[in-house]
Amino acid sequence: MKLSQFNFELPPEFLAKHPAKNRDDSRLMVLDRKKNKIYHKVFKDIINYFKEDDVFIFNNTKVFPARLFGYKEKTGARIEVFLLRELNRSQLLWDVLVDPARKIRIGNKLFFGENEILVAEVIDNTTSRGRTLRFLYDGEYEDFKKTLDELGETPLPKFMDRTPTLEDDERYQTIYAKEEGAVAAPSAGMHFSKHLLKRFDIKGIKQAEITLHVGLGNFRGVDVEDLSKHKMDSEQIFIGQETVDVVNTAKAGKKKICAVGTTVVRTLESSVSTQRTLKTFEGWTNLFLFPPHDFKIPDAMITNFHLPLSTPLMTATAFAGYNFMFEAYEKAIKEGYKFGAYGDAMLII
Repeated sequence: MKLSQFNFELPPEFLAKHPAKNRDDSRLMVLDRKKNKIYHKVFKDIINYFKEDDVFIFNNTKVFPARLFGYKEKTGARIEVFLLRELNRSQLLWDVLVDPARKIRIGNKLFFGENEILVAEVIDNTTSRGRTLRFLYDGEYEDFKKTLDELGETPLPKFMDRTPTLEDDERYQTIYAKEEGAVAAPSAGMHFSKHLLKRFDIKGIKQAEITLHVGLGNFRGVDVEDLSKHKMDSEQIFIGQETVDVVNTAKAGKKKICAVGTTVVRTLESSVSTQRTLKTFEGWTNLFLFPPHDFKIPDAMITNFHLPLSTPLMTATAFAGYNFMFEAYEKAIKEGYKFGAYGDAMLII
């Protein structure tokens, strides 16, 4: 597959800049691969496509306030710092992106907050991810982390082009998020409400969790035409024994396994045995899924409507099939579906 095959025209008004009033009231497009048919529903209708002992797998990563605004010493130039991941807790080292990057050099100091409450020094600018910062903080780690969280903003995608609100602190997060470490929300999971998950329990639909801390791979564009030459940035994942047991029991019983989002799909497909069963895993994955791909674990998936040329679009297309997916996207634009993290949802069965 070629990068250009994943380009399409998306008018700006189709990008959702705010969440739906209620999580499970988003629109839902259902792609039935066996019947080759497309249906238009509401997200809460998703329960009608699953039976007792089918399994939903969720990504329980939690978004942290990763975007900071500060200024550079001497010049006072405004600098945006996007925290990607903590490299060394004891030394307060972080992997970051900075904007504008051209103004930052090794040895520069950056100041954040009133009265320069937080200071960071650039110690490396040669990493593939951008920069390495060392925060200069004289105090307990817990106090440093609290200060970082207070200064940081909810990292809304750039295309929303607005300042995050208190509503975003809650809504740019799944209701089951608990393992902090993501710089972007696993958006397919944001459609689930407590009420809907309670209905799952009543129906006997099982729930399991994995962790993938969404990182830079979610933002970095593809800059090669031949997709087989694209290298994804590694992201940390965890698959526990309890989830493995639930999934493999369901597979043995011919039950449906639904992956909630492309992050879950990538995590599951990163740890598969030769018998096509799921294995426990704790580490990193840079798996890039694009058409064609033989999926071993999930047989259904939920995903949002993704932006042109994005890797989540390629992963979802690998699951649905190229022609079927782009037929669906054509209909989505015609029917006014919303795209992006706060956009509408798609179920592929």
